[in-house]
Amino acid sequence: MPDVLDSADSQRRRPAVISATATAPARPLPPVVLRASRVSKWYGPVIGVNQVSLELRTGITGLVGANGAGKSTLLRLIAGHLRPDLGEVLVRGIPASEAQAKFHIGYCPDLDHFYEEMTGRQFVRAMARLCGYTRVDAEDRAERAIERVGMADRADRGLRGYSKGMRQRVKLAQALIHDPSLLILDEPLSGIDPVGRAEFLDLFRSLAEQGKCLLVSSHELDELEKLTDHVAILAHGRIAAVGSVAQIRDRLDRHPLTIRLEIDVPEGDTPRKVAGTVLALSDVLGVDLVEPVEGEPVSPGLVRLLVRANNPQRFFAELTRLVLEEWYEVRRLETLDDSTGAVLGYLLGAGATR
Repeated sequence: MPDVLDSADSQRRRPAVISATATAPARPLPPVVLRASRVSKWYGPVIGVNQVSLELRTGITGLVGANGAGKSTLLRLIAGHLRPDLGEVLVRGIPASEAQAKFHIGYCPDLDHFYEEMTGRQFVRAMARLCGYTRVDAEDRAERAIERVGMADRADRGLRGYSKGMRQRVKLAQALIHDPSLLILDEPLSGIDPVGRAEFLDLFRSLAEQGKCLLVSSHELDELEKLTDHVAILAHGRIAAVGSVAQIRDRLDRHPLTIRLEIDVPEGDTPRKVAGTVLALSDVLGVDLVEPVEGEPVSPGLVRLLVRANNPQRFFAELTRLVLEEWYEVRRLETLDDSTGAVLGYLLGAGATR
């Protein structure tokens, strides 16, 4: 799990650190795969990333942020395609921009840039040859990578005729051919059908279990949350928060949490009385009664509420006490805004987009 949970403000005092592997306290941590130290990059007067510090070990870490937040710039810095104007990026202790570091990095970019006249198999073999492998080794590695991404039966078709999902698979295959320890995946689920997404997620988990370090950038926040709860949220070129979705949500006590609550109450307790009792809890900001849908059967004594509250841990403790004291029976309790998408919206404000 992440070692440190930092906000953009706290990052001025110390770097935000991600450790993507949960380990027992008595055991030594795996070696650091990626270390970015106070990295900044400018495009003329525009800041791409600003004082970003990350430390990644084995496992899967998600990178999320609105369009223009600096995700692609950060990934290109980690891949060594850009040099930082300030700070340094080290992969296995080697500056990411140096040729030796490239043997440890597999990069699957968001944009498609292929030799369209090639077949998928020819393209992956060519990428293997550019890595320095002999023709025999290149063919062997290409076949294994193509098989791994589920393209063995379509690899001899021309790239020009590939669908978006097929092109994504070929990009991933070329990132895997040299068995890198760090995989940088920029929007790898874009254009993939549901079956393909499930296959990709299984593949990513398998790679993590083999000791690989994966940094996955995605706008598919729900899918990313299924893959890992270790996330770094980038906002305006800075790390806004680092940690699990639950940890980050706990930091947002000033933002209301919305809870759908359905309870059976004792005879004589009207819905308005129950709503007033819940509203009296110290962290509750508002309570709305939810009317049943027309024609829907409703059990006598069932009250449905939408509750907005601060400080989730304290609120749920008080709600538990109230339920026990009033002999309420909870039929349903569901938080509506603790997904990665909701957390991202809170952190980035009204301008955040999915």
